[in-house]
Amino acid sequence: MRIGEKASISKEIKKSDIDSFSKITGDFNPLHIDEDFAKRTQFGGIIAHGMLVGSLISAVLGTKLPSQGAIYLSQTLKFLAPVRIGDTITASVEIIDIIERENKSTRVKLKTICKNQSDKLVIEGEALMQLTEKFC
Repeated sequence: MRIGEKASISKEIKKSDIDSFSKITGDFNPLHIDEDFAKRTQFGGIIAHGMLVGSLISAVLGTKLPSQGAIYLSQTLKFLAPVRIGDTITASVEIIDIIERENKSTRVKLKTICKNQSDKLVIEGEALMQLTEKFC
């Protein structure tokens, strides 16, 4: 691993994803599940849960960079734009710091972003991961 290293995944957000996320989390805010309600809001229709979209970052961190076995310590998220059914979201991470600690555990700080198919930034933040012995 090195500073500047990047990884990403892309996923189309479907109505079934939003419905499943609502069932898993218990978040049945009508903005996410009721088209008639959502049409009357500033968004003009259903939008995906911010945390559903943000969870794509977890998929990158757990499978690509730093990958399996790393421990997710923290994450900041700024929700910048709505995500709609049919949007294709690309979640990307970039290593911005590698922190060697005295107790031999290494931590990695990553810039985290999600963009839609129009390259519009919808989420930005930072993650902190701890590497397991596999990586050290």
